[in-house]
Amino acid sequence: MSTPQDTGLTRRQFLKTGGAAAAAICGLTSMPLAASADGIEEADETVGILVDISHCQGCDSCVLACKQANGLPIEGTAPHALDNESYCYIDNREIVTAEGQTERRYVKRQCMHCLDAACVSACPAAAMHKTETGPVTYRANRCLGCRYCQIACPFGVPQFDWNNGLGPEIHKCWLCNERLAEGQQPACVDACPTGAIRFGTRRSLLAQAHAMIDSNPDHYVDHVFGEHEVGGTSILYLSDVPFDQLGFPTDLPATAPSMETEKIMITLPFVIGGLAIALTGATAYTHRHESAERDEELED
Repeated sequence: MSTPQDTGLTRRQFLKTGGAAAAAICGLTSMPLAASADGIEEADETVGILVDISHCQGCDSCVLACKQANGLPIEGTAPHALDNESYCYIDNREIVTAEGQTERRYVKRQCMHCLDAACVSACPAAAMHKTETGPVTYRANRCLGCRYCQIACPFGVPQFDWNNGLGPEIHKCWLCNERLAEGQQPACVDACPTGAIRFGTRRSLLAQAHAMIDSNPDHYVDHVFGEHEVGGTSILYLSDVPFDQLGFPTDLPATAPSMETEKIMITLPFVIGGLAIALTGATAYTHRHESAERDEELED
């Protein structure tokens, strides 16, 4: 008659079998680690825009220049939202100052060109593309029309063209990528008459923004929007009133959505591996136990 020792797995056999299964699964599901500090420093050298909301007069010159530069239709009234025919617009906001006075502020809205763009990470066809110089661009010939970029964007920027019968197409600001290639500034920057929109490397713009805050702390809010939100953006904002009064999302994480997903994916192989060990051990034990029972029946 068989003994318990005959029907059970040894500790060494169990670990060897389970470890092999876990290693195989980890090899299939593992993915690269998060970007290093060097990658963040490189991102700071990409180009971007700094918008000083306190200097914007709401003249819509930037909006008109954007339409002209991108061949978009120019209508009699200024746009009030992002759409297929408007890559930027001026958000007219009524605010209450610290002194209790009602005033207006004008906020230029466009694609934020995130350093680690959620739309790029979500796109299964690599139609959304983060360029080395900074702009998040779009390769229409790759687009599947899934609109995952729309869902993924924390700022609700990408606009799907429902009227295009030839194929799926996404519209948004490309930061005048073609103009940049020719050594020019984005059209909105050139058109701004008040200097509210500045262009440069992200590093230099952040340095300017913090210097302006430090030199005039009673005027500016001590925060550069876009410096840390969702891992950082190439479009940065200065303001003389709290950002929540201007419709900015104030509950955004400091890490990019893709980084949060990556944390889950990195730990997933270990979870699956642990399950594999348990299931492999249970299967092996059951198989050996059934085999022992059959041997006992034959002996009887």
